[in-house]
Amino acid sequence: MGKAVEDFAAGRRRVGIGRPGKELFGAGGVTKRELAEHYRRVAPVMLPHVRGRPLALHRFPDGIDPGASGTPGFFQKNLPEYTPEWVRGVRVERMHGDPITMPVCDDTATLLWLADQAAITLHPWTTRAAALRRPDRMVIDLDPPGRDFAAARRAARDVREVLAEVALAGYVMTTGSRGLHVVVPLRPEEDIDAVRDLARGIADTAARRHPDRLTTEVRKNRRGGRLFLDTMRNSYAQHSVAPYAVRALPGAPVATPLSWSELERAGSAQVWAVRSLPRRLAELADRGDPWHALGRHARSPRRAGERLARLAGAGGAGRG
Repeated sequence: MGKAVEDFAAGRRRVGIGRPGKELFGAGGVTKRELAEHYRRVAPVMLPHVRGRPLALHRFPDGIDPGASGTPGFFQKNLPEYTPEWVRGVRVERMHGDPITMPVCDDTATLLWLADQAAITLHPWTTRAAALRRPDRMVIDLDPPGRDFAAARRAARDVREVLAEVALAGYVMTTGSRGLHVVVPLRPEEDIDAVRDLARGIADTAARRHPDRLTTEVRKNRRGGRLFLDTMRNSYAQHSVAPYAVRALPGAPVATPLSWSELERAGSAQVWAVRSLPRRLAELADRGDPWHALGRHARSPRRAGERLARLAGAGGAGRG
C-alpha cells in the first residue's frame, strides 16, 4: 500500500497530498500525485494568469468516472471551512443569493492544496479580486460543431483579424476539450457589462463576415452546423478554463497556450496532456512562453469599442 499522505515542497511550505496513488482518470490513468506534480511544474507559466482572481473549482474526489458508489464531479465556488489560513479568498457578491468567499490562487502552495482537493480544473474570472467589475481579460470561446478542429483554427484567425482592426491583441489557447479560446488582454478601465458588449460586437462582426461558417446564435438548433462564437464568459461571475488547467476527460488533456504559428500545426484541442506536457515545457524553456508578454499588450476597451463602431459604420462589419 502506498503512502496515505505525501509531502510536496512549494517554496517555504510543504503541502500534504492525501491518497497520492489514487487514479483520478481511470485504471492506469493520471494519479493524484501526477496531478499535483503537474500543477507544481506549470506554476511559473500558469500563476500569472490565475493570480489574484476568484476561482471556480471543478472537483472530482473519486475521479472522473467514480462509478455508482463514488462522488461525481461538481463545481465548488466557496472556500470550505477547513481551508488553510495561508490560502487567500475574496468575498464576492452574487446575482442571486448571499455573498460568498471564493478561493484565490496566488502561489504554488495553493495550487498544490487545490490538487489535494482533487480540483482537476481551475476556472478563473476575467476580473481580479481588487476590481471585480473591471475586467483585464476578454475571452471568446470558439465552440466547433462536433470535432471539427480545423473550423476552430479558421475561426480563431477570423476573430484575430477583427481584433487587429480595433487595435486589440489576441492570444490563442487550446481548451483541452474540443475548441479554442482567444484571450484578449485589456486595461481594466471599463465595467464588465461594457466589455461583454465589446466581445459580442467583435464576435458579431466576425460572424457577419462569414455567415456560412460562424454564428453567435445561442440556441443550438438554430446554428445550422456553424461554429459558435461564445462570448457569455465575459459576464459578471462567469469564468473560463485557466491556461495549463487539466480537463476532466480521458487522458487528462491540458488547456495549452500556443503561438499563432503553432496553431496551424495543432491537430486537436487535446494535443497536450499531463503526461506529455513536460516535453512542451522543455521546449518553452528554449524558445520562451508564447504568452509571456500578454500583460504588456493590454489595450483600451473603450477605444476598441469606438473603433468597432466606426468599422461598422464604414461597412467593415459586413465584409466577406
